[in-house]
Amino acid sequence: MTAAAVVLAALGAWTDYPELVTLGLAAAATLLLAAAWLVASPKLTVVREVRPRRVFEGGSAQGTLTVTNVGKRDSPPLLVTETVGGHRTTVTVPALTAGHSCTVSYPLPVARRGRYVIPPVELGHSDPLRLLHRDRAAGGELVVHVYPRVHILASITSGGPQDAEGQTTSSAPLGGVAFHSLREYEPGDDWRHIHWGATARTGTVMTRHVVVPDEPRQLVVLDTGSAPYPSPQFFEEAVRVAASFCVAAERSGLPLQLRTTGGAQRESSGAALEFLCTAESSGADRGLAALADLLRDVVSGTQGVALTVVTGRVDTEAAQLLMSLRPRLLSVSLAQLVSPDNTLPARPRGVLTVAARGSEQFASNWNRLVLR
Repeated sequence: MTAAAVVLAALGAWTDYPELVTLGLAAAATLLLAAAWLVASPKLTVVREVRPRRVFEGGSAQGTLTVTNVGKRDSPPLLVTETVGGHRTTVTVPALTAGHSCTVSYPLPVARRGRYVIPPVELGHSDPLRLLHRDRAAGGELVVHVYPRVHILASITSGGPQDAEGQTTSSAPLGGVAFHSLREYEPGDDWRHIHWGATARTGTVMTRHVVVPDEPRQLVVLDTGSAPYPSPQFFEEAVRVAASFCVAAERSGLPLQLRTTGGAQRESSGAALEFLCTAESSGADRGLAALADLLRDVVSGTQGVALTVVTGRVDTEAAQLLMSLRPRLLSVSLAQLVSPDNTLPARPRGVLTVAARGSEQFASNWNRLVLR
């Protein structure tokens, strides 16, 4: 349109043809009016929500946008564009009269695991003749976590049942019901735990130190080296298996720690799943060759640990290492995500080993073996 206005005006002036000049000026005036329309855009408020903010692979998330016209004139129809992970979703908001609002909902493309930073939405509107278009950002950034797909896994009850009156240590987490010792009262302690007899004898307010008794700690180690996996898809399946073990530990009420051969460490199921959203394999990662250093504090500790290693194909050296660790741990389990070729996966002696092509098949094989 701009080019046409310039060409018409110039051609009319060069050929001394006033009708062309008039057409060029009319086109220019139309563009100016369109620009003025966009500059005097209606006053809008935008409220955006994304629910849920944490979703598992295969689930769905939905965006909800409420646009309110707080100005004195009607607003034209709007095009709202949401960008998630490079994918653009566009929805239409109808024209709004002054003081009215409209709420639109739309699905978000969150099929793959990851941490998605969603930028502000783009509100776009045009002049009545659709000559010019203007976009403006509205709302703030939002973050959506897509957790790995999780399968139900049976837990191995190594270490015996959880006992409220079991063995305790001073480093055990607070909030349990097992008595460990007496100590001086500290601000914030529950008054119901004050030991009045000891307080009377010592002249100092003493309280019962109650903790969660020692329980078999579930340690899940994910191999983040790229060498054991035939393709990136096998690493994706390994991440899903590691996530499934983390959720199984939480469901059983057992203390959990997730570690990777790359050095990452998380202490709870929620933190583990959030980390696994963005876990990647690396050729620079030593893989299970780093396992001895990774578990040095575990095998020298006093608390019982049930170790689960999630990896691809295991070589002879790694298999020997797992067998050497077995006497110092409550149990050692090995999850292998391997391709269906003629080479049998390693099965270290004394180590519960389950191999599969994918996480779903692994869950079926694992549950069949553990629950039989």
